[in-house]
Parts: sequence; structure tokens; C-alpha cells
Amino acid sequence: MTGSKRVKILTEAMPYIRQYYRKTVVVKYGGAAMEKAELREAIIDDVILLSLVGIRLVLVHGGGPEINALLARLGKNSRFVNGQRVTDEETMDVVQMVLSGKVNKNLVSQINRRGGKAIGLSGQDGGLFLAGKRSPELGFVGDIAKVNPAPVTMALDNGYIPVISTVAQGSDADTAYNINADIAAAKLSVELKAEKLFLLTDVPGILRNANDPATLIPEIKLSELRVLVGDGTVSKGMIPKVDCCVSALESGVNRAVILDGRTPHSLLVEMLTDDGVGTQIVQG
Repeated sequence: MTGSKRVKILTEAMPYIRQYYRKTVVVKYGGAAMEKAELREAIIDDVILLSLVGIRLVLVHGGGPEINALLARLGKNSRFVNGQRVTDEETMDVVQMVLSGKVNKNLVSQINRRGGKAIGLSGQDGGLFLAGKRSPELGFVGDIAKVNPAPVTMALDNGYIPVISTVAQGSDADTAYNINADIAAAKLSVELKAEKLFLLTDVPGILRNANDPATLIPEIKLSELRVLVGDGTVSKGMIPKVDCCVSALESGVNRAVILDGRTPHSLLVEMLTDDGVGTQIVQG
């Protein structure tokens, strides 16, 4: 790449850096972007760069494949009901160990090793996420009852990238609960008064035709999105993600983006270039 092309890229990014400077952005990180080493390194580099230019970035992560792998090694089968993991007491121990231990600390270590400044938090730390049991059938799966953003705010104010695992403290019992990472990221973005919420997933974004990536909708208003949900254009696994975005925007978050985590540096492209990727949902 020539020097002039590099200058053009930096010049193109400058107004976006100005727009997001000192603003809070919440990124839910999971799927293929966590499983493949090259994608994991790309997203970590994106997170570090955005933090270095003054954006207050929060990383909320899942870890389903790692949980499945450890359960399999222990000879325990994973069972799901309507896409939700049935979490008995033994499974909850594994979830807590994997998410708040292995996955969280590995991410923190990788960010710090590559030049960032990260700190790991569990949803149990400082009462960040309080949750109650969703249903007896699902066991230790919780619905968030309250979010206390103070631990995250303190980390951001001291220049850290908070890396958050989605294990909640029980509000109805002395226990921990497994909570959905998309929902956790959406609710936290509201409490932090975030400028933008990103949900990294394994699809290009919202498609008019689920079988044709060329029908990607780059930007959509909330009112238009409700129509697509109503007529069945948005269906199946996309509905919960859309619901999270709608809930966040209705509660004050300015924008939400469903982003393809399989595309290297998709976070940087979406935030700092004219092109963008994924589907941005706006108030209207």
C-alpha cells in the first residue's frame, strides 16, 4: 500500500474517531470470531485500536463452544430447549469455570499482550448482573433483574477495556445463573448510556432473503424493522438478536449493529469507514 493510500484511510477515519471520541460502545463477542485464531486476533486488534483513539469500549463475551467441549470431556451431554442450554447444578459449575475463568482470563491476557489495557469482570463482580431463575425446566438459566454499571464505569474511567463474562449473581437465591450474552450486552448498553451496541454473529446481518447475502440491509429504522419481523422476513435465530437491539434502542441507545464476526476487522470497517458492514438499526 502506498503512503497516499494510507493517508486516505486515516483521513476517512478521522470524522468517525471524532464522532465516537469518549463515547461508550458495547460489543458482544462470540461465534466464529471467538473460535478461529485469525478472527480472534483481528477483533482483539480492533478493540485495542478503538480504545487507543479514545473510545470507551466494553467487551461482553460468550463461550458456548468451550462449555460444550469441557462438558464432553467430562462425559456430560449438552441439552437445549428452544435454543437455550439446560443448566443443572453440575453444568452451572462448568459454565462459571469456563466463562469467568478460562475464556475471560484468556481474552484479558491476549488484549494486554497485544498492547491493550484490559481487566476481566464477571457479572457477579460488584453485583454487575443480578438475575432470577427463568424457569424450572432450564435450571440455572437466569433473566437479568438489575444491572449495576458501576464496576464497568470505574474500569472505563481508569482507562481499562472491561471484558465481561455473562454469569450473574442470583437475586432470588444464593447461586449463580447462566445468562444470554446478547441480552446482557443490550441491558448493559442501556445502563451505560452507550452510543452504540454491536452484536457479532455468524451471518452478514439482516437479509431480505435469508438465503441471499446480496440482500443485506445496511441500515434500517426501528419502524421498518418491526414490519420485517411482522411479515416473517426476520425469522428463526435472528429474532432474539433483533429483539435485543430493539430493546436497547427503545431504552435510549442511539444505534445497534448486527455484525458479521466472520469478516476480519469488521468492527473497524463498520465504525471507522464510509463503507461499513452489517446492518445498522437506527431510531428513525
